[in-house]
Amino acid sequence: MEYLTSSPEQTELLGQRLAETLAAGDIVAFYGGLGAGKTAFTRGLARGLGCTEAVTSPTYTIVNEYLTGRLPLFHFDLYRLSSEDELFEIGWEDYLARGGVCAVEWSENAAAALTGATAVKIESLDDNTRKISIFPQGRAL
Repeated sequence: MEYLTSSPEQTELLGQRLAETLAAGDIVAFYGGLGAGKTAFTRGLARGLGCTEAVTSPTYTIVNEYLTGRLPLFHFDLYRLSSEDELFEIGWEDYLARGGVCAVEWSENAAAALTGATAVKIESLDDNTRKISIFPQGRAL
């Protein structure tokens, strides 16, 4: 499925709509360049899951946890990781076992660990417009 959004608010709304379909253990794997809108989409996921915390990019912490929704949301930023091994070293399997949703930015840095994920590709068409392609669980980009 492909969508066009023309503001961060529209990108968040699309994330919120996707969140309403997610279940415990689901993974959302983001693909897109710097500033494409991955964190905005994740803010929508959090809102759709009922999380009340402010969502920020986990660039320096690797993972942020939001625990107030109907399901926990674990927001990963793998920009600084160079392999799947590093993801497992920070406890990836433990996060999967906690029954939440894992939203993973820079998924290409650990693609082999994200089997079965819903892929979300975000492309910047101009300063405001984003093309967002959503591939259901397990379908390739």
